[in-house]
Amino acid sequence: MRPTGLDEFVGQTHVVGPDTGLRRAIAADRLGSMILWGPPGSGKTTLAAVIAEVTNASFVALSAVSAGVADLRRVVEAARKLGEFNGQRTILFIDEIHRFNKAQQDAILPYVEDGTVTLIGATTENPSFEVNSALRSRCRVFKLDRLSDEQVMSLVQRALTDRERGLGAESIDAPEEVLWRLVRLANGDARIALSALEAAVAGLPSAERRLTVESIEDALQTPSLLYDRAGEFHYDLISAFIKSVRGSDPDAAVYWLARMLEAGEDPMFVARRMVILSAEDIGLADPAALTLAVSCQQAVHTIGMPEAYLPMTECALYLALAPKSNSALVAYGRARQDVQDHLNEPVPLHLRNAATALDRAHGYGRGYRYAHEFEGHYADQQHLPDGLTDRSYYEPGTEGAEPAAAEGLVRKRRND
Repeated sequence: MRPTGLDEFVGQTHVVGPDTGLRRAIAADRLGSMILWGPPGSGKTTLAAVIAEVTNASFVALSAVSAGVADLRRVVEAARKLGEFNGQRTILFIDEIHRFNKAQQDAILPYVEDGTVTLIGATTENPSFEVNSALRSRCRVFKLDRLSDEQVMSLVQRALTDRERGLGAESIDAPEEVLWRLVRLANGDARIALSALEAAVAGLPSAERRLTVESIEDALQTPSLLYDRAGEFHYDLISAFIKSVRGSDPDAAVYWLARMLEAGEDPMFVARRMVILSAEDIGLADPAALTLAVSCQQAVHTIGMPEAYLPMTECALYLALAPKSNSALVAYGRARQDVQDHLNEPVPLHLRNAATALDRAHGYGRGYRYAHEFEGHYADQQHLPDGLTDRSYYEPGTEGAEPAAAEGLVRKRRND
């Protein structure tokens, strides 16, 4: 069922729609090097196959899983000879290019740069992280999106009615609700949908030509969540989780937590992030949040999965429901900026440790006011360096316990 031309290609209209530059380049057979980046089953290899059908260039396909530098050199040598013989270009398609190490990517770089080959790389991983910057800068990156359920449904229905390349000759009775179950389980992956459909039809009894939800689920077995603990989804999902907690949305926080844990994310990674965000986004508005997050991390370390989801859910809900303050983050950022802008500001003499007679002779510790000897255990004296006495880094938040905790500081600043 792989399309033989762009008119049969489903989805990705922002990349290969009628008015796009890439479609015009394909039609004119004037392609430049590119990287196709998108989730599994979104059409990366299919688009490369379509290009192979319509181009006048020599088309060579390699898989980064099995190919090495020696294979690349053979392709390059053949491409050079072909170009010298009749001027024909060579398009080199590398599937899963993110699996090439730096040396392998460097090996192909000069030949992409001088035009010996036109590279089409396919990857499920963010090229910003997985493809060398030198190679990436010589390629256009096209981001392919996950197929919508409606687009996957059109592919499934096409496969059921196509008598030459599909299952049309089988005369399969496929109720719409059964097909929608297949589509939802495929989760935007056309390859999974078509493979499961084929397996379900092959598994039907000889006298039975009707698909059921049970036959679809049996063919598909356990649907897999789209995730990669070292790749884009790893960062996207933890980002969604953190921003849901920060946004005080407990439902979304639990959803993204479940998405990560059910896909096999390291629970300690999530627990560590909750410790960080408890200080970054809740902070002094509810100081107990940090204590709870550290306890959660310890619980996860002690009991592990699958039971660890319980303290993690409790912690995620608590953090989402807690009042929010980022005053610690802001205060440190302001202080850090002054540290960088005013290097090595001297410590005021009265704050220095007078450990020796020589120190005392030079005025170390002279005039220091011991706070506990004064009313309210507060001594009005300079604590910042001389050049920064006008600075104010900490601004109390307005939520939860922080206003009350900072009330004395605000009063003292007013008096000052």
